Amino acid sequence: MNVCADSSFLSSLYIQDSHLQAARKRLLQKPQVFMTPLNRAELAHSLYFQVFRQRIRMVEAQLAWEAFESDCSNGIWRKVPLPLETWNLAANLAAKHGPALGIRTLDSLHVACALELRADKFWTFDERQAKLAETVGLDTTA
Repeated sequence: MNVCADSSFLSSLYIQDSHLQAARKRLLQKPQVFMTPLNRAELAHSLYFQVFRQRIRMVEAQLAWEAFESDCSNGIWRKVPLPLETWNLAANLAAKHGPALGIRTLDSLHVACALELRADKFWTFDERQAKLAETVGLDTTA
C-alpha cells in the first residue's frame, strides 16, 4: 500500500501529541509512505514552530529531526520527488474546490501530490485537507 501523508500525520510521529497512537497504529500496516521534499520542509517547519510556540524545547525539536533523518536513512520513508504537475493540479484544485472548502495552498499541494503519485491512501489529521482529499476521491481511512 502506497501512502501520502501530510505534516500533521508525520509530526505526530516525532512529537508526542494527541494523534501519536493513531499514527503509530496506521504504520503497523507496513505501508510505503512517500516522502517528498514538500513533506521534509513541512515537517521541519512543524517541529520548529512548536519551539516558537514554546510547546517543546529546541533540544526536543533537534532530537525529533535527528530521529526523522535516521528513519529516512533506514528506509522507513520512501523518498520520491515532488511531481512537476503537482503545482498545476494544486491551482486547479483551488479553483474548483477552494470556494466551497476554503482550502489553503498547502492543502491543495499535499492532495495534488497524492493524486500525482497515485497513492492508495492519504493520511492527515487536518480536517480541511481530509475534506478536500475525500472530495477528489482519495481514501483517507486508516
